[in-house]
Amino acid sequence: MHSIEQREKHLSKLHPSSLIVLCLGVIVAQVDTSVVNLAIQPIGKSLAASVTQLQWVVDAYNLVYAALLITGGLLADLYGRRLTFIIGCIIFTIASLGCALAPAIAILIGARAVTGCGSALLIPASLSLIRVLYPDEKVRERALGIWAGCNGMSLAIGPSLGGYLIHSFGWRAVFLVVVPIGVMAAIGALLWVPESAGRKGRSFDALGQILGVVSLGAITLAAIESSHLPLLWTILLASCGLVLLSFFVVVERRLDQRALVPVAVFSNTRFSGAMVGTAAMTFGMYGTLFLFPLTSLGLDRLDPTDVGLALLPMALSFVVISPFSGSLSENFGKQRTITLGLAGMGLGNMLLGIAFTENLLIAEEFGLLLTGIGMGLATGPLTAVAVSSVGSERAGTASALINVARMVGATIGVASLGSVFACFHEPQLGFITAMLCGGVTQLLGSVAAWRYLSWT
Repeated sequence: MHSIEQREKHLSKLHPSSLIVLCLGVIVAQVDTSVVNLAIQPIGKSLAASVTQLQWVVDAYNLVYAALLITGGLLADLYGRRLTFIIGCIIFTIASLGCALAPAIAILIGARAVTGCGSALLIPASLSLIRVLYPDEKVRERALGIWAGCNGMSLAIGPSLGGYLIHSFGWRAVFLVVVPIGVMAAIGALLWVPESAGRKGRSFDALGQILGVVSLGAITLAAIESSHLPLLWTILLASCGLVLLSFFVVVERRLDQRALVPVAVFSNTRFSGAMVGTAAMTFGMYGTLFLFPLTSLGLDRLDPTDVGLALLPMALSFVVISPFSGSLSENFGKQRTITLGLAGMGLGNMLLGIAFTENLLIAEEFGLLLTGIGMGLATGPLTAVAVSSVGSERAGTASALINVARMVGATIGVASLGSVFACFHEPQLGFITAMLCGGVTQLLGSVAAWRYLSWT
């Protein structure tokens, strides 16, 4: 009887209605991201699009999302986290409908860019609401583990769902499927999520906004286009982004606590460690998700359905482990849990690369399983460290920054590991080299986590 009462007490602390709504917001964004890659080929045939145009169907979303993340976090803190979440859901839903109805490739690319804007509002708002709704750190860690698990669930169901929808109803269905989820998330937020904001003398910081958006946009664009632009142009674009980022830091330092991003937050070693660990994690993870299907299909080792099945051990283990990452970090400490997770991902990527060259499918699957377990262990605690390292009034900004780290790591990972892969004439040699580079980066991330998260 006592255990039943305890379980009910823990459940009420988790505010299940609110948490479900916030998780729906993550699902709507992540499912869209994971299924759109499968729709690229039929979109090209239907809308007579070039390869470059098709790449921008994916990249327009990524570019706008990365550039506007910090703005989305500030808007959530200043004008209301629930309001920003709802507006993000509405923008995302309408833009997805626009994608489904697009009569031409240019309209589809534009609608994808608007979708990225919606994600930049709803994702930081969702995370910052968790920071505010769960003041108790232990309960917050459990909530973040469930929230992170929804990313894994989206990763798991996305390819299978996308393949079924495209086969049965055509490519437009992959955009229509998220519309009812977005509507449910917006209505649910109105009904069950309390409003909160944290102005505390802060302002919109227009100059910081402009410098932040343009610098992040330039750096992301350089990474996205690195394989298409001449090397000199890529260097110039990245250099411009870094120079503008330097100006951004100078402006923010002068504004101190009124800044869009107070520079002092990076002097917190826990926050900086979480940023580095997150970037290292997504660097290797998204490189794997990009190169494994590309190489497997290119060598005719697997067909598209088999590739989706081969990735399931990674996705499902992520889903299974993530909800328990909060209680695991509570018992063993965030430092140990994160370090173990990042190290597991690094070793999993290395094993995948070595097994791939020897055509050892069982070993490949074990490598992907190890990577998924590592993701499940590290994702929730890394996010918890970041959002817990600042006051609740900065929850939106902290949530945006940890997502910037995630996005920058992913974008640079795909670009860098893709370039490493392209340097070799033999795809198998290119794949193992890229996986070793990704694995080493994640192992270095685990070392950084052990060093900088020593008090967690």
